[in-house]
Order: sequence, then structure tokens, then C-alpha cells
Amino acid sequence: MRNRLNTSMSVILAVAVIGALSLAVRPLAGQGGFAGGVDRIAGKPNMTGLWQSLNTANWNLQDHSAAPGPFYQLGAAGATPPGQGIVDGNEIPYLPAAAAKKRENEVNRLTLDPEINCYMPGIPRAMYMPHPFQIVQSDQYILMAYSFASSNRIIHMDSTEEAPVDSWMGWSNGRWDGDTLVIDVRGLNGMAWFDRAGNFGSENLHIVERLTMNGADHINYEATIEDPTVYSRPWRISFPLYRRIEPGAQLLDFKCVEFSEEKLYGHLRKR
Repeated sequence: MRNRLNTSMSVILAVAVIGALSLAVRPLAGQGGFAGGVDRIAGKPNMTGLWQSLNTANWNLQDHSAAPGPFYQLGAAGATPPGQGIVDGNEIPYLPAAAAKKRENEVNRLTLDPEINCYMPGIPRAMYMPHPFQIVQSDQYILMAYSFASSNRIIHMDSTEEAPVDSWMGWSNGRWDGDTLVIDVRGLNGMAWFDRAGNFGSENLHIVERLTMNGADHINYEATIEDPTVYSRPWRISFPLYRRIEPGAQLLDFKCVEFSEEKLYGHLRKR
């Protein structure tokens, strides 16, 4: 219920912001244009568009081999694909108690992973789930709308506001560092995981993202992650995002609540 309420409120807010931004997504006369193949709006790289990662980080942030799925009846369809990690140095510096918790998460992932329950994915997981997401950009706000669970977040540009309450997607304040979009994320509720392998943070998580366009259809994404209650030091992930350029590409909702209701509430059915 809490997830549904948060989702509904977020969608209402996102719709209002999209309406406000829809007039500002194209370069203004005298301010836009192309430089080095990158469109600009108000002098900054225009990231408006549909984007998606092409990695296996949602299965595991770190290097991993192929593995069988949880149900042999699904055969190869439910297997984990092999993948190269996105963690610099391939090490997540867990404190001893947190490392034990991560192992416990992995063992119980089929019941504990928030993705299975259709909860919002949080940051940074939303950026590399195997679903596209939409960026809508203006001077004052940048909206990121995600397919999975109709999640979204608003980046408040040049703002120092703090989160009024912790939430799945947290509170994002942004600024430009030259042509790099820097996003400071706090106010996460600590309930989201980073992947299906059980990697996690707490409500003390602090993430600084850096998005740099290195071409018209590519964004280099980096995130520095710190949480002194979980990790012994900050650590970093990085990977490219690719623009979806096929004709008619659009963001489609993956409203997964109906797929998880039986798992979550089936035991409450009146018999």
C-alpha cells in the first residue's frame, strides 16, 4: 500500500512537471544548436530523450558467471547471464556486519529482493535496470521517468533543499559542472537493493552521480557511493547509457504491481 501511494503521488507530480517542461525541451532561439554532435539547451547538453543501459548490473554489480535460475522448469529462460561488473576495481568495501547481511540477502533473494515485489528500484539501480527511461530537461528541473513500477524522480537544479521525508527514489539536487550534470542524491529510505545479488545500502546512503554526454547518443554515467554505516570507504560505479533511436521509440509503463500481488497478499485471501 505504501508503495502504491508513493507511486501515485510521484506520478501526479511527474505529470505536472512534464507539462511545465514540455514547452522548454527544445533549444531556445539563439541558445540551442549542435556542437560536436551534441544538441544544447540554454547552453548545456540537452539530454532529453529515451535512454537505456546495456549491461548485466541488475543481476550483479560485480563480475559474475552465468548461473542457473531458481526453477529448473524455466530452463535457460530463468538463468543469470554472465557479465562484467560496473564497480571500479570490482570490490564493494563492506564492513564485516554488512558483508554478512549481503550474503544473507543473496541467499534469500527470491523473497527479499524489492524488485520481485514491484517496489520502486531506488538510485542507482533505476539507471541500469533492463528497462528504458526518459529524461526531460529544462533550466530549473530535469525529470527522469522510469518504466519499471512507473518510478520517477525530479532533479532540482541549483537547489540545496533537503528531502522532506525519506523515500524509495530519494531526493535529487543537481548542478552543472561544465558540461557534466552532477546530481547529489540523499533521502533514500535504505529499503532498495542495488541488484539481484543482494548488494545494498542503508538510509544513510549518499550518492553523487555524474552524467557526461560524449556524443549525441551516448552518456557516460558515474556514481560515487558512500555510507559509513555499511562501507569502509566510498566506491564508484560507471557505465555508458545509450539513446534509443529506433523510429517511434517511447517510454512504456511496466506496471508490475498486479504481478506481485499474489506473492505479497495471497496468504490474506479469505478461504
